[in-house]
Amino acid sequence: MRILGIDPGLQRTGFGVVDADGPRLAYVASGTISTLEAPRGDLPQRIRIIFDGVREVVERYRPGCASLEIVFVNVNPQSTLLLGQARGAALAALVSSGLAVSEYTALQMKKATVGHGLANKGQVQEMVRRLLALSALPGRDAADALGLAITQAHAGASFAALAQASPLKRRQHAQYRQGRTY
Repeated sequence: MRILGIDPGLQRTGFGVVDADGPRLAYVASGTISTLEAPRGDLPQRIRIIFDGVREVVERYRPGCASLEIVFVNVNPQSTLLLGQARGAALAALVSSGLAVSEYTALQMKKATVGHGLANKGQVQEMVRRLLALSALPGRDAADALGLAITQAHAGASFAALAQASPLKRRQHAQYRQGRTY
């Protein structure tokens, strides 16, 4: 199974592609989609670059599924909103390409890749290098994206088995008057 991992960012969106055959992982490609050539205040142009870049990666490497990092709430709400828009562009590109998308937090990715959720960027880079037998450290954004693909390779089968054993049903959250479906 070929898995695409996406680490969304407004300036640099990382991508990583791995092939998973049971527990064996093989590196395919990684890199970043940069929006730095767009004017800093031109958000629509940056969103288009992310969307088009993710679509191009999907067309080039033909993954069977994708994993995407869930955005955490920052101290600066404006930064969180901008990052959420970049994530939305990447998610829309993946879904419009027909891919099944799994979502993981940074903590889940670090725990699955490094072994503990408080790992720093350097530890993630080194562990990704070791797990994929790379000759050099991948870039920071690419390492996180490869970590997301590795997380999907390790956890995806478990989640699929759980879903088969007990089909998940949509529920409504009682805290909202009209109910929140999830």
